[in-house]
Amino acid sequence: MSGPPTPIATPCIKVCVVDGESGLCMGCYRTLAEVAGWSRLDELTRAAILADLPGRPERVRPEKRAMFGRG
Repeated sequence: MSGPPTPIATPCIKVCVVDGESGLCMGCYRTLAEVAGWSRLDELTRAAILADLPGRPERVRPEKRAMFGRG
């Protein structure tokens, strides 16, 4: 008998607002397609996206990031 499924790691911080210019979520900086398909992506693909996230905030104008405390 197996235990409960292993939770999927996610960068979601429950701030789900998409910036129209960049197409990125202002909370986690994933694209809508990445958010929508997250549970279906394999672990390697999720890891690649997670590794790419630190460079994504610069794709959103600073004043918009500041509105969400993401300066």
